[in-house]
Amino acid sequence: MKIKVELDEQLKEEEVIIRCRSLTREVQEIQKAVSELTSKKQGFAFYKGETEYYLPLEAILFFETEEKVVCAHTKDQVYQVRHRLYELEELLPGYFMRVSKSTILNTDQVFSISKNLAASSVVEFMFTHKQVYVSRHYYKALKLKLEEKRNLR
Repeated sequence: MKIKVELDEQLKEEEVIIRCRSLTREVQEIQKAVSELTSKKQGFAFYKGETEYYLPLEAILFFETEEKVVCAHTKDQVYQVRHRLYELEELLPGYFMRVSKSTILNTDQVFSISKNLAASSVVEFMFTHKQVYVSRHYYKALKLKLEEKRNLR
């Protein structure tokens, strides 16, 4: 494996590109490590009223848009975030994934999926009553991602 660093003073922000023949376990681990490193440097802040909280991203079950406000859900709390979902998609590590127009979930926190052929499927999380709906458009991609995670363990 080659590792190359190219300097480009014209870039507005840093960019990491991984080129590979196939998506191997090693490449996935490199992607995850870089993603986790960059997300930790982002320094996400979560808000409740006038109080600012700093939580580990691993504690977040999902992000959801509720009446033009993006909320981050943990097992027992809800916080506001000052990012839009499309911005979060770019900033969050690889274990987060969009599953509907209004939701990004933490795939490491998924406990079960109840498939519904006619409508959205339901994702449940362990030790909480909270659940999210996965649209048919994203269902297959979510299943593939969860399958990849299972194979990596």
